[in-house]
Amino acid sequence: MPQLSSARYGKDNVRVYKVHRDEKTGVQTVVEMTVCVLLEGEIDTSYTGADNGVVVATDSMKNTVYGSYLTVRNTRPSMADNPAAVMAKQNPVTPPELFASIVATHFIETYAHIHAAHVKVITHRWTRITIGGKPHPHSFIRDSAETRNVEVIAREGSGITIRSGIAGLLVLKSTGSAFHGFIRNEYTTLPEVWDRILSTEVDCGWTWKAFAGLYAVKQSVPLFDQAWQASRDITIKTFAEDDSASVQNTMYKMCDQILAAVPDAAVVDYSLPNKHYFEIDMSWHRGLKNTGRDAEVYAPQSNPNGLIQCTVTRQQTKSKL
Repeated sequence: MPQLSSARYGKDNVRVYKVHRDEKTGVQTVVEMTVCVLLEGEIDTSYTGADNGVVVATDSMKNTVYGSYLTVRNTRPSMADNPAAVMAKQNPVTPPELFASIVATHFIETYAHIHAAHVKVITHRWTRITIGGKPHPHSFIRDSAETRNVEVIAREGSGITIRSGIAGLLVLKSTGSAFHGFIRNEYTTLPEVWDRILSTEVDCGWTWKAFAGLYAVKQSVPLFDQAWQASRDITIKTFAEDDSASVQNTMYKMCDQILAAVPDAAVVDYSLPNKHYFEIDMSWHRGLKNTGRDAEVYAPQSNPNGLIQCTVTRQQTKSKL
């Protein structure tokens, strides 16, 4: 007999835009997000028995994110429940770690048969435009495809786990990178290089130590933006300044520095695809030199490409027993 081993469902690609208007200064601040909500729980019969009575409609999930009137217990250890309205209209959507935790907590506390909620928030980049050296009060530019990503899991009886991250950060250095000393055999055609172009699209994440619940997340709100800024700065600075022997070694240095800068991060991970730029041999045209030290013109490549990944955790202290 077949058995349903696992199941979750939800609403993806919920686009949300929120504007905050400061009436005193006239300055407006905007946030644009894409949200995904997935639920787990006692929903097996909807798959195996066509029982829709256990289904929270995905349209209801969308409305929850947009601004339905919701009630969530803001549980504090050893304190009574403190109801709070939860929605994009009535609550701050920044930092995204808080907003995602609020939405996830709502689902496991509103529906008794839902035991876990997964909420992913992608915050899209809108940078304030500067005109004549002054920031414009209500105009913005999307200056890159970089996003700030958050993945939250609220699980009944187990608290909240949060992975914060950066994605789509495209970087390039025209020198300061090498790759040599690797294994060579009958399958190897790649030449060793002591100076090359290094480019990648950064996908970086740091997983926080577990939170007991929504109250604990709220207590940590000041840390989330600080950690994002520190991780972004470390990534960019290390990429630019490291005399890179390999992508592997450079990304490990990044992880090590983020763990030092963000004490409440338990795990840091990177996924860095190589964006290759190959020299073009132009010797066929009147002996024109364009390789090695003479290379100036390159052909950007799309695929195949190298993909380098790593996960770095804090060293576990050994028991003295």
